[in-house]
Amino acid sequence: MELNTNVKDGVIFPLGDENEKYAQYFIGKSYVAGLVNDPEVAAGVANVSFEPGCRNNWHKHIDGYQILLVTGGEGWYQEEGEEPRKLTPGDVIVTHEGVKHWHGATKNSWFSHIAITAGTAEWLEAVNDEEYESLS
Repeated sequence: MELNTNVKDGVIFPLGDENEKYAQYFIGKSYVAGLVNDPEVAAGVANVSFEPGCRNNWHKHIDGYQILLVTGGEGWYQEEGEEPRKLTPGDVIVTHEGVKHWHGATKNSWFSHIAITAGTAEWLEAVNDEEYESLS
């Protein structure tokens, strides 16, 4: 059963377009709606939504950081060497420069967050299916 299907309609911000630009770094489908497109702002701001089971690869932010503001559904966030953290609306995650991490939806729920990102992402390996499937 799919949970939080209202995320597909946009919770606060629009769902956006299918994330084809970065699809190679995701398992499953994600969607992105750019929210701030001002060349004088040094950070990207976007609404990112994940279908159930979708997650991004492990990655790091180089010369910057990422802030996630959870707006809908249920998801996961994990830093290397740490236990996964279940995310729900209202959670805030700050990922500092160089910290290896991943984030995405739970197996049966849509998930949405605002991503405020400065710097460049260094994309790494996919999240192990066995580890992901063991999350509850």
